[in-house]
Amino acid sequence: MHKDRLPCTAYSCQVMASTQARDAAERARLSKAAVVEQALALGDAEGLEALTYRRLAQELGVTPMALYWHFRNKEELLSGLVERIWSELDTGIDPSAGWPLQLRSLLESLVGVLRSHPCASQLLAAGEKQSVSALKAIEVTLEVLRSGGFDPVHAAEVARSALWTGLTLVMSEPGFEPGLTEAERAEKIRRARAELAVLPPDRYPCLVDGATAMTAHDPEFHYRFGIDLFIAGVETMAGQ
Repeated sequence: MHKDRLPCTAYSCQVMASTQARDAAERARLSKAAVVEQALALGDAEGLEALTYRRLAQELGVTPMALYWHFRNKEELLSGLVERIWSELDTGIDPSAGWPLQLRSLLESLVGVLRSHPCASQLLAAGEKQSVSALKAIEVTLEVLRSGGFDPVHAAEVARSALWTGLTLVMSEPGFEPGLTEAERAEKIRRARAELAVLPPDRYPCLVDGATAMTAHDPEFHYRFGIDLFIAGVETMAGQ
C-alpha cells in the first residue's frame, strides 16, 4: 500500500518545488515599484473597482501570490498608491515669492496631479491612509500659511480647505464623464443647454439668459477661476 503512494508523494514534491521556483523567479523580477505603477495605471484606466489582485497579476504576467510578497492585502496596496500619487506633488516653492503665490503653486500642483490620475481623487478623498509624501506637502503648506500670519488653528483649516478645493475642482470638472465619446459629450451638453433655454423666461430669466454659460465646457477656465477664488478668499482672511 505504501509503495502505491510513493509516486504520488514524489509528484507532489516535484509540483511544490516547481511552484516555489516559479514564485521565487517572479519575486526576483517583480519590484514593489513595478506593482504600484501597474496598479495606478489600471486604476486610472478602469477605476479602483477593477483593481483586484487577480487582475493586477494578469497585467503583470505573474501569479497573485507574487503580489503578496510586496503587499499583504489590498489596503496596503492602496496605501502604496496614495504615497505614489502624493510623491508627484511639487513642494519646491519659490522662497522669493510671496506666500499667496507659494500657496497657489502648491494648489496648482495638486490639481495637476489629480487631473493626471483619474483614480487619485477617490483615493485621496478617503483620507485615512498615511503617507510620508502627504505629510511633507502638509508641512510645507502650513509653513507657507504661518508665514502669511495665520495661527495654527486657521492654518490647519486653510490647509484642509486647499486639499478639498483641489478635489472638488477635479471631481466637478464640467463635461467630465469617463466613458463618453466627444460626440456623446457634445450631445449631452446640447440637450442640457436646450432644456434651460426653453424654461419660462418670466420665472427663470437668469437661467434662460445664461443657458450657454451654465452648460459651458471649459475645463481650463473652471480650474483657473476656482484656484483664483480660493486664493482670493485666503488673502482676504489673512487681512482680517
